Amino acid sequence: MDLGIKNKTAIVSAASKGLGKATAQALANEGASVVIFSRNKQEIEKAAEEISRNSNSNVLPISADVTRLDDIKNVVDLTIQKFGGIDILINNTGGPPVGSFEDITDEQWLYSFNLILLSMIRMTRLVLPYMMKKNWGRIVNITSLTAKQPVNDLITSSTLRPGILGLTKILSNQYSKYGILFNNVCPGFILTQRSEEISRKRAGELQLSFEEYLKQQSRDIPLGRYGQVQELADFITFLCSEKASYITGATFSVDGGLIKGLF
Repeated sequence: MDLGIKNKTAIVSAASKGLGKATAQALANEGASVVIFSRNKQEIEKAAEEISRNSNSNVLPISADVTRLDDIKNVVDLTIQKFGGIDILINNTGGPPVGSFEDITDEQWLYSFNLILLSMIRMTRLVLPYMMKKNWGRIVNITSLTAKQPVNDLITSSTLRPGILGLTKILSNQYSKYGILFNNVCPGFILTQRSEEISRKRAGELQLSFEEYLKQQSRDIPLGRYGQVQELADFITFLCSEKASYITGATFSVDGGLIKGLF
């Protein structure tokens, strides 16, 4: 199936590993030029080499911190210099601090706000003028199941990620006339490299095999397993395509049925 994104230009944040990297790879596989960035220069360059080798697409790696305005301005500027436009934006970040309500400090709350919500606001604001010029654009926000179903131990995430859903709905209303589509994806338990490392460590602490631990953790997932990064990346790539031209302002759970709500 031709998704219609060959020769489009995409920016993917937090793309040195995990969901961001897998999404960048999936977009590159469809012929899109991909700009990827993360804080670690060595890791993002290694990811770019791998993505380019597996796809033969143009990949531009940039060392940048999504919480720093000057850094993300530089990402957009370098993208325009190299590719002349921006068609697709994937807003993605790492996880915020974890703790109880009593323990999380003001500084941690502010960092979480900058990481989760303000980074999405800034990146979106910076790329919109270029999409408006083309009357075409796709912006997909990778959020979390906490955007729909709060988790007690993930209080900052459960507080801030729902804000992305509200803003996405407003932006989809305001910018549809420019052919720009906005959507959210809420991953459930996805077996990224980091989640695998954590799972193996916890399995050892509980004196369980890795497989036994995953099976135990998957009891509440109707499909009975963790998701694969490729499954999420493929869906996001579809949302970025011409085939998803009548989908905007929506939030999709990619969670094996874990989220219990109707919406």
